[in-house]
Amino acid sequence: MRLPSVGLLGRIVLILAFVLATEFIANTLIFDRASSFALQDDEAHRMAEYIVVARRIMDRTSPAGRPAVATELSTARMQVQWTPGPDTQSTSFSLGGLRDQMLAIEPGLFEARLRLHLMPLRQGGDIAGSVELGDHSTMVFRTTQQKSFWPLTLGRIVALALPMLVLALLGGLMIRATLRPLRGLMGATRMVGRQEPEPAPVPERGPREVRNLIRDFNAMQSRIHRLIATRTRALAAVGHDLRTPLARLKLRLASAEMDPATRQAIGDDVTEMSDLLRSLQIYLGGEGQSLPAEKIDLAVMAATIIDTARDEGHDAYYDGPSSLEAWARPVSIRRAITNLVENAIHYGGNVRLALREEGDALLIQVDDDGPGIPPEGMESARQPFVRLDEGRARNTRGMGLGLAIVHDAARAEAGELILANRPEGGLRATIRLPRRAR
Repeated sequence: MRLPSVGLLGRIVLILAFVLATEFIANTLIFDRASSFALQDDEAHRMAEYIVVARRIMDRTSPAGRPAVATELSTARMQVQWTPGPDTQSTSFSLGGLRDQMLAIEPGLFEARLRLHLMPLRQGGDIAGSVELGDHSTMVFRTTQQKSFWPLTLGRIVALALPMLVLALLGGLMIRATLRPLRGLMGATRMVGRQEPEPAPVPERGPREVRNLIRDFNAMQSRIHRLIATRTRALAAVGHDLRTPLARLKLRLASAEMDPATRQAIGDDVTEMSDLLRSLQIYLGGEGQSLPAEKIDLAVMAATIIDTARDEGHDAYYDGPSSLEAWARPVSIRRAITNLVENAIHYGGNVRLALREEGDALLIQVDDDGPGIPPEGMESARQPFVRLDEGRARNTRGMGLGLAIVHDAARAEAGELILANRPEGGLRATIRLPRRAR
């Protein structure tokens, strides 16, 4: 049977109550131990005799000379002071057992109103006390730390440190128990919008507030998944409906009677419309990003893309190793590299693709000799539907989705797209991917 959750606030209150109870128990144990504390017989005899002798000397000294006499009576193991009034100081730990032991040795100390107590730890934790003189003034004494006092001092340190340790332990356990379901929630947030079919709900565990958060997250990711699925189906339907008339238009164009220049212009427009539709489907559909990462050979992939460009008659070169394995989503990474190569050829007339290893990262660098990108347009170039006509040629094709697709593909691999103008001219587009295990 599942017990009702007390929530985060309830847990904190329970921890504080437990700590207070622990401190109370520890202080009680130390108080009982201090009350029953006793010295060895020889130490108790020496201490009792010293107090009796010092009291007699102070009693026979005039009040004016008592401070000086107290200084003379002080030794390395016992310090004596004189105060004109009675001892009204309150004490936390009275040494009842030690007092009884000393009264049994020197019964006269009973009439002197002997008091014994432990001093605070910040003042050394020594044994201190007082006796009353004949004129009702007080002789205060204090022992220095001795080996026989260490059990009491150590116990007091434990009594002070134990609640703190208990609080730290319980706080750590509470945080661990709270973060356990939150770790699953954090993992699920990274997969929102990338899971096919519909993602499984995150188990509702933990305190009441965390369970409510997970419940709201499950509802949110279900709504997002339905929106994405609806958009994907609508996009697929629109793409299919548009491709069909474009294909018919190409067929009719081939058999139409018109001059070659007009046919070529119309054919280029139809091809551009097909390319625009394809790039829009890739961007909105996140081509390949919903697939799991797998082991691929980046070097072979990059070299193949460059070979294809060379076969088409373009000025394209590859510089890198013959084999370089990595874990990534092959479809989206291939599309990202292809987009960068096509952009370089279109805007610069040539392309040089280099593959490098830099520490724990893999660098895919694509250079061209084109006009580059104005510095103020570097950030916006990664945004969708942005066309930098002023920084590049006026015959810009597409919808400004090429670099946006590359940017999304790099982020899907926990990487980044870096754009920079080369000093010698042209643009360098770099995909930086982290080297990661399966």
